[in-house]
Amino acid sequence: MTVKDSYRDNPKLKRIGVNYNFTKDQVDEYIKCARDPVYFSKYISIISLDRGIVPFEMYDFQKDMINTFNDNRFVIVKCPRQVGKTTTAIAYLLWTVLFKDAQNIAVLANKGQTSRDILGKLQLAYENLPMWLQQGVVEWNKGRIELENGSVIIANSTSSSAARSGAYNIVFLDEFAFVPSNIAYDFITSVYPVITSGTNTKILMVSTPNGMNLFYKMWMDAVEKRSNYVPFEIHWSMVPGRDQKWREETIRNTSERQFSQEFETEFLGSSNTLIAAGKLQQLRFIQPIMQHDLMKIYEAPIKEDGDTIKKDHLYCIVVDVSEGKGLDSSAFSVIDISETPYRQVATYKSSSISPILFPTVIYNAAKLYNDAYVLVEINNTPQVADVLHSDHEYENLWKVFTGNKKPQQLSAGFARGVQLGVKMSPQVKKIGCSNLKALIEGDKLLINDFDTYSELTTFVANKTSFAAEAEANDDLVMTLVMFAWVTTQKYFKEIVNHDLRRQLQLENMNQFDEITPPAPVLDEGYMGDLELIDGDLWEKADSGAVYSNYVRESIRRL
Repeated sequence: MTVKDSYRDNPKLKRIGVNYNFTKDQVDEYIKCARDPVYFSKYISIISLDRGIVPFEMYDFQKDMINTFNDNRFVIVKCPRQVGKTTTAIAYLLWTVLFKDAQNIAVLANKGQTSRDILGKLQLAYENLPMWLQQGVVEWNKGRIELENGSVIIANSTSSSAARSGAYNIVFLDEFAFVPSNIAYDFITSVYPVITSGTNTKILMVSTPNGMNLFYKMWMDAVEKRSNYVPFEIHWSMVPGRDQKWREETIRNTSERQFSQEFETEFLGSSNTLIAAGKLQQLRFIQPIMQHDLMKIYEAPIKEDGDTIKKDHLYCIVVDVSEGKGLDSSAFSVIDISETPYRQVATYKSSSISPILFPTVIYNAAKLYNDAYVLVEINNTPQVADVLHSDHEYENLWKVFTGNKKPQQLSAGFARGVQLGVKMSPQVKKIGCSNLKALIEGDKLLINDFDTYSELTTFVANKTSFAAEAEANDDLVMTLVMFAWVTTQKYFKEIVNHDLRRQLQLENMNQFDEITPPAPVLDEGYMGDLELIDGDLWEKADSGAVYSNYVRESIRRL
């Protein structure tokens, strides 16, 4: 090829508008390549540390990986280090832009430099293609490639705005497990609409595990068929030459734990967690049956006969309050305390809700769950408990006695030294953490919410206490710590004592019937995937039940 036919004097790249005279053999090869991305990979070149630029000779699992990409819209790949996952993905992406017109592809990684490195490897493979396989180059730089057939590839870091500006045929996510959790959630929320405009658009996610984060959740959802993602797992033993001897040598040079995460692809949490690692791996989260705004409901409030609250069914809500400045989150957990094991039946978490509005959310949730008992943390923002007590006149607000230099104690009512909530003192946290460990590891408290579960995997020893590790948060875990403290209190044990509770309820039944609001009921029927109710979009409950107007209205007010 002459200089005038090359792109910016690069003899390895063809500029636009250059005609090429194919031989018959080249035509046959071009057709084979266009039909089969695995066959096309024979023309891909890679850099070998020992031999320089060499042909990409694919292993069987890499061929299967490409076929899985080609046959499915949503693919999630869990793989070890150094198995050629990136090169395999590059081969498929390069085939796509060469043989399909007007393809928009986004290559995104946990760091912008990583995504540019991936694009650089794709550019190297492109430059070493025969000219008769190339498209003319329109644009060629470290962050973007545009070809004569209208196909474009961009490289960027994974952020909530990375793919928002355009529609893409393929979004390729590399090492998604290493994207910080807050960014990962925002990204998935923002990127999914980008591909919904087409019927053949794809999200391809490839990563080595990095704890029990969003990648773990998406993998488990795929494996248990709770989503449309197709799981594809690569084991280290699939790579020729990696045998038991190689495993033992690698462990000697690293560690058993590192090998388990990097090569066995186990979803290990942080070390020194409050809950034992073995127990964390046994925990299982479930999908919410309903979600509105930021409240997730895993079990509907249990009523009897549609009107009367079941006599032995009680709930409590434990509330962790932030300042509503986008740093920590305000959160609460709704716990079914009717019997053991106690169960987390609903959660709420927001980093932006103000202390002025938060009491209304708590009040509506408490009324929905049978006038649940409420305990509020009052360290920095006592306003939430004050508004709940004074403005909403909520009676089932747990008070805490602090007089006579005694430890804080759950209290039945007002007296000198009684406050409208609990202060998270070192003593309260110590007791709460110790008892939370006993409750969860002893199967006395069941966690349904994935976000809570994820926080538990990064809730680690910190000097003399426990806290979220760097770049993680523990707002929902702290609601459980407070609940665990509550369960050690004498007043709580009196409340959940069945004989005493029945006696108190019988004495107050007439008064109770007068103040009880209409109860939510579940009507048999099917509500479809989504339903628009009073201007709000609701998700279908897994059970297929349709919620009564009271439940809808009660949760809508949240």
